[in-house]
Amino acid sequence: MLQKYLGLFLLLIILMTSCGREEMKSVKTTFGDDLTFLKKYTDVVILHDSTHQAQVAVLPKLQGRVMTSSAAGEDGLSFGWVNRELMAAGQFQQHINVFGGEDRFWIGPEGGQFSVFFKNGVEFNLENWFTPAPVDTEPWELVSSAADFAILKKEMVLENYAGTQFKLLVDRTISLLTQAEATELLQINISPEMKMVGYETNNQMTNTGEKAWEKNTGLLSIWILGMFNPSPKTTIVIPFLPGDEADLGPIVNDAYFGKVPPERLVVKENVLFFSGDGQYRSKIGLTPYRAKSILGSYDAENQALTIVQYNKPEGNPPDYVNSMWELQQEPFKGDVVNSYNDGPSEPGKKPMGPFYELETSSKAAALAPGEALTHIHRTYHFQGPVAELDKIAQCLLEVSIQEITSAFQK
Repeated sequence: MLQKYLGLFLLLIILMTSCGREEMKSVKTTFGDDLTFLKKYTDVVILHDSTHQAQVAVLPKLQGRVMTSSAAGEDGLSFGWVNRELMAAGQFQQHINVFGGEDRFWIGPEGGQFSVFFKNGVEFNLENWFTPAPVDTEPWELVSSAADFAILKKEMVLENYAGTQFKLLVDRTISLLTQAEATELLQINISPEMKMVGYETNNQMTNTGEKAWEKNTGLLSIWILGMFNPSPKTTIVIPFLPGDEADLGPIVNDAYFGKVPPERLVVKENVLFFSGDGQYRSKIGLTPYRAKSILGSYDAENQALTIVQYNKPEGNPPDYVNSMWELQQEPFKGDVVNSYNDGPSEPGKKPMGPFYELETSSKAAALAPGEALTHIHRTYHFQGPVAELDKIAQCLLEVSIQEITSAFQK
């Protein structure tokens, strides 16, 4: 009898352990599933290639964001994170509406004396932080669209912490990229075995006011954020310019939400690895002295390689707005590249996602009346044989797939 109960007890332990392992796996959502859900709550513009394998979902009423995409049609993996709970609720949140989306338009700076997220004189904390409505809740105008592009625009009036008012127009064109265009833009060879979806957002900000935007009263910047579905085996990879800190400054800023522990951030000679598992709230940033024009991530669970490319200015780095939540000594020494990994803000609390982010910013926009600034942000997703993904990773991210997957192994 004792052996019988012991056997049942061991079986129960095995089942419990098995269930626990299943819970640790990421949930795979197809593009078709997300598309069906999104169409219940908002208008969706679908960009697609001739085979309908590469597809991109654009949401005009949700600030013209690219919500998600697929490299394998409606049955393919959905790359963008969708906050289904918030969309289904049909009610706006007070501070920010984190709907999701793998390419959404934001305005910088977020913090500091020239922030457009805080009113004058308040403390820099979550209670006083409010996302400007034009990039959070207000719909954008769909100017025109076709199978492979969508053009949107939005007029805005913003006021910063210092009391400066900005009148501006944002023009945003989202274009599907063919494999031939991706080959040329990335300067790589793409195997016929590879599934790929790529798109470009061309974001233009024009000063429509009567006054020039100047540093002493604050400047704005274009900020593109991509929110992606995480997995326990997702690693963010950011190559950087090596060199002495005395010349180029620190390699990475990892103090946004407290220092990132070494088991989640590994810095090598010319590349860094940052965990994108969506389980630990943390953020990093690189200045224009360190960042290159390429960054990415690799999801080993789904054999998916994501590449982000942007139009980083050449030559001596220009000014970039600083988004740290404090009164800043150097408000124009900010980051050009950021990455965020979601997780609970404190023990026991529910995370926003989970998701992880790859972000790029334009230079600070010192614009005369009628003058414009353009920021281009491209996103590519590749799925295929690991050997072919490895070739792309080594060419663009300067590391092998094996180096990426072993980055956090002791």
